[in-house]
Amino acid sequence: MTKEPETKNTGERIAKVMARAGLCSRREAEQWIAAGRVSLNGKVLASPAVTVSESDTVLVDGRPLPKRERTRLWAFHKPRGLVTTTHDPEGRPTVFDKLPADLPRVMTVGRLDINTEGLLLLTNDGGLARVLELPTTGWLRRYRVRAHGTITQEALDKLADGFAVDGILYGAIEAKLDRTQGQNVWLTLGLREGKNREVKRVLEALGLSVNRLIRMSYGPFQLGDLPAGEVHEIRGRVLRDQLGKKLTDEAGADFDTPTLPRVPAPKAPEEKPRAPRGKPKPVGGHSRRQGDRFDDDERDARPARGGRGGANPRGAAPEGKRGDRSGGRPGDKPEGDTSRGPQQRGKGPGRDADRPAGKFSGKPGGKPPRGPARGERADRGPGGERQSHPRGRKPGPKKRP
Repeated sequence: MTKEPETKNTGERIAKVMARAGLCSRREAEQWIAAGRVSLNGKVLASPAVTVSESDTVLVDGRPLPKRERTRLWAFHKPRGLVTTTHDPEGRPTVFDKLPADLPRVMTVGRLDINTEGLLLLTNDGGLARVLELPTTGWLRRYRVRAHGTITQEALDKLADGFAVDGILYGAIEAKLDRTQGQNVWLTLGLREGKNREVKRVLEALGLSVNRLIRMSYGPFQLGDLPAGEVHEIRGRVLRDQLGKKLTDEAGADFDTPTLPRVPAPKAPEEKPRAPRGKPKPVGGHSRRQGDRFDDDERDARPARGGRGGANPRGAAPEGKRGDRSGGRPGDKPEGDTSRGPQQRGKGPGRDADRPAGKFSGKPGGKPPRGPARGERADRGPGGERQSHPRGRKPGPKKRP
């Protein structure tokens, strides 16, 4: 049996030091030590029951711990379809695959199921992550829920006293029936424990089938209008004020150490479709704010297709998806009726209806129209001779003298 280095009276537990460095959680640190991945002063550890100080050398997989930096916290709008883990054995995409490249090593505060969306907190401090996950911290996690079935407010009020499902006791849950929409109901739930699949299991016991789950807030931090897939850092002063002295001391958060300088990774240029040369660019776009409403269907938004009378002429670039930041000024809407299909072409105002009469209305760079415009045929020419025929009738062959 490998003899452990002498435990020192001063310092901190090695698992806590590893977690604070942003490498892992305390539980993961203990697992890494048991797997023989951690050494202290040149000796491989077999137990996490060791305290270390700044003078000790700790290596993980042969590499020293990263330097500690200031405690930081980020809000991430997790989309559906991502798992909250570093590596997925099934090869599914993870939340870490979607984070910006210039973000430091971070870990999640708790987890969200693959089909759950909304606010997910990220931090570079394992001690802070552990404290915020504890039910004793008392931070309320609020969710918007869409579920299939019917229920009354009286039935939801019973959750305030706690609820047991299959022998598992869940703590008090604040539940409110917002509205009924077809065969679904919309609820707002608030809970402080956050056990695995707690919302779905409790509502299933009440006869509801959850088909959409969105975390709206975690303690004092709100999802707000943060677009799906984007990250926003919470200011250090705001974080320190919200934690207070008690939680700051319990987490061992550090707000004095300077942030390590990082050079942001260059972002790949966004490929935007271009309109063919010689045709006008599409007008309008979507708002820069989050476009998804909670009562929308879950199918993806499709690019708008303009008809002949719409503002998106044939051949113009398709507009982005809802919430896409590349889609024009906030509040802009496509002009005209874009719902006309091929069978309705020619009905209503055409593409040139908004152009002043008497001016050339062709395409940029095109040739001027030959003869009078359609619908404005003259009956007689300057000399009195007949110049045109009734619409729908073609002139016969000219007779030779």
